[in-house]
Amino acid sequence: MKNLTKQPIVSRNILLPFMLITSLFALWGIANDLTNPMVSAFKKVMPELSNTQASLVQFAFYFGYFFMALPAALFIRKYSYKSGILVGLTLYAIGAFLFYPAAKFETFNYFLISLWVMTCGLAFLETTSNPLILALGPKETATQRLNLAQAFNPIGSLTGMIIAQVFIIDALRSVDFTEDAYQALSSLEMAAIRENDLSVISVPYIALGLLVLIIMAAIMVVKFPKVESHSKIALSKTFKILAKNKTYITGVIAQMFYVGAQIMCWTFIFQYVDNLNAALPANDQLTATWYNVGAMLLFLAGRWLGTLSMKRISPAKLLFVFGIGGVITTMITVFVGGHLGLYSLVATSLFMSIMFPTIYGISLNNMGDEAKIGSAGLVMAIVGGALLPVLQGSILDIGGSGFSDAKILGYIPEVNFSFILPLICMAVVALFGYKTMKHENA
Repeated sequence: MKNLTKQPIVSRNILLPFMLITSLFALWGIANDLTNPMVSAFKKVMPELSNTQASLVQFAFYFGYFFMALPAALFIRKYSYKSGILVGLTLYAIGAFLFYPAAKFETFNYFLISLWVMTCGLAFLETTSNPLILALGPKETATQRLNLAQAFNPIGSLTGMIIAQVFIIDALRSVDFTEDAYQALSSLEMAAIRENDLSVISVPYIALGLLVLIIMAAIMVVKFPKVESHSKIALSKTFKILAKNKTYITGVIAQMFYVGAQIMCWTFIFQYVDNLNAALPANDQLTATWYNVGAMLLFLAGRWLGTLSMKRISPAKLLFVFGIGGVITTMITVFVGGHLGLYSLVATSLFMSIMFPTIYGISLNNMGDEAKIGSAGLVMAIVGGALLPVLQGSILDIGGSGFSDAKILGYIPEVNFSFILPLICMAVVALFGYKTMKHENA
């Protein structure tokens, strides 16, 4: 552990490329958290959608990771990390610009296609950037370095949340009406509101596409360092090596559950707050976005705290402790509820903060060339963010389209009980941390 403090996390000679790669972590953070509130936004703009149908926003968004991660890994295995990043940014920009025709046609499925194309690009970026960060320096500080780079992801997430609130949610005309009042409008009034609101949703994505092009231009002109070369092994042998690596296999499973928990907590906090607001007077109404911003600030603080703590505490032990913390906070959200449940839901983000990069670093530890394909498996695990939110949306639909139509165990509203899924996910991550810690000690 003493050697760990002597090794630099990032060398000065690669600082500029490191900063550019790190900017990508913020870039996909913007996309992630600009999209999370869209489940609630589309439900308001298109009230004919059920909670399950609205949650397809997250399915389309995160399924792109599963679909494109392995092709991305094969691409960078044949060519280079930089080429993979440029392809990813191109797909990202195309998906963002597709929001313009989607808004013009006013078709929900077209928005889903746009999100899917975007995340095909994000799959390239994540499959490329994470192992590249691990390779840019000593192995002893690889997990620290990835946590440092990932610490900039919440900055992008905060930006995405604020853009979503200020430029989308606050600008939607459909939120000014109750569901009954909206349905009572004439067809012409409804059509005008829908046209306005879908246009409002599309503009930030188009602007994001322009930002992506600017960053892509900067990456094209900067020379990237050559990472340590490894002997190329046959693809079939790579898969066999990975299949025999128990830490890697369990890491992929833990990553899938973690990502599912993250997306569920940051998406369905809007429905949780809407349920609380139903019992509050107009002057005391809560704004879910600001609670999500608070969650992201805790997430950011946790990333920095975790990066510093790993100088003295093993990543596996820290992951176990944070996993237990996440189990406790989600239990309070499910079984206690109310405002305390909301505060606990916000606090869950502190414990989720180190999970993605730490699981990633542990799973790819001591890998050679197979890390490129191994990275694909961990990015494919992001499919948890596609599948689990749809399952949570179906729990919300148990009693009807509302959030408290049925009471589980006689007193728990559907929306509260739906957070049993993140609770289970946190337990899985804690178990992975515990088993890895025991293995290291042995």
